[in-house]
Amino acid sequence: MRTSQPSRRVLLAGVLAAGPATAASLQTSVAPNSSSVLDVRADFPIVETGRAFLNAAYITPSPRQVAAAAAAFAEAKATRPMEVGELLHGCERVRGQFARLINASPDEVGLLFSTAEGENVVANGLELKPGDNVVIDDLHYDTEFVLYRRLERTRGIQLRIVRNRGGVVEAKDFEPLIDDRTRLVSVAWISHRNGFRHEMRPLCDLAHARGALVYADAVQAVGAVAVDVKAADVDFLCAGGYKWLLAGWGVAPFYVRRELSQRLALDRYGEFHADHELPDGDFQIDATARRFDYSSRAFGEAHALSAGLTYLDGVGVARIEAHTVGLALDLQKGLAAQGHRLVTPMGNRAPIVAFETAQPMDKVRAAFAAAKVDVTVRGGRVRIAPALFNTADDIARCLAVTRGLA
Repeated sequence: MRTSQPSRRVLLAGVLAAGPATAASLQTSVAPNSSSVLDVRADFPIVETGRAFLNAAYITPSPRQVAAAAAAFAEAKATRPMEVGELLHGCERVRGQFARLINASPDEVGLLFSTAEGENVVANGLELKPGDNVVIDDLHYDTEFVLYRRLERTRGIQLRIVRNRGGVVEAKDFEPLIDDRTRLVSVAWISHRNGFRHEMRPLCDLAHARGALVYADAVQAVGAVAVDVKAADVDFLCAGGYKWLLAGWGVAPFYVRRELSQRLALDRYGEFHADHELPDGDFQIDATARRFDYSSRAFGEAHALSAGLTYLDGVGVARIEAHTVGLALDLQKGLAAQGHRLVTPMGNRAPIVAFETAQPMDKVRAAFAAAKVDVTVRGGRVRIAPALFNTADDIARCLAVTRGLA
């Protein structure tokens, strides 16, 4: 017998119909103070510390507008009753904003908790069987190695790894490893290891021609460079909020090509992905990418992420890309001129540059710390990642440090 409680579909329909007014008290001014990429520094408190922060590929500092949005949500939770409909509206706003950013439909975007969860959802949802194989490259993130090596032991699949050539991996390098038992090809759209930016369309064409699907870890790409899932023809994509989307942790937008949403078997269940209620306590699961939103979201983080997405939209990702990639290219040239061995291919169009150093890691860290220049130093490498608030002066400060490490 039906209960008198409204179904999630009915509740969500009410949220969508209500529009922004349902969350009016949480609305915060989130537009950038200036429309120019080069004039956003006033929005980022990190620059007031006197540091040259060049570590956006690790954790990107948030602008004031995102911090204000997060504070507004916390204040609202502390001072007034909150309704689920209002919270769900915030998630729907994020879903729509992210969809527009990557040229998708809101119905193709689920909201997970992390990019690692995104790849686990895909790998488990495809129900890989003994004899199936998954192809990745050696520029991918560590999660993929942990995940697929585990699935080798538990499901009898095979992990195939494409080796980079001078920091580059092209579709032709994948070709010998993809066959009729390849179920998934997985890459980082932009590698965290050296910033290499995949040309996604040729890789997707190759995989699809052989019946395989393509997953892109886009945590280092979305918000940093222009991403178009339709032009690239990727099947799945996941990104996190705490890097180039300028927000925090706990919300990871997850793109699934519309026709593939129901192809992924669900491995967890909860009330929030129920479409509508059926007799005898049964429910129909949503047919869209909302089917992956099985539980309560990180609603406060969703509110902050919405502010981050609004900020990016105000500045323009294409302009951010032009600015940060320009800084990265200048950095490449400067490091090469100093004699450093770059592991990022010259001319690579991503805001991440890495080089190898034979200097002791403690000495390298101390040199950057003394100059108040923030980069990532580990494993014999230095990774430098300029963001939208960085300037040519920041690059010069960094090169002054690296000159002493050559």
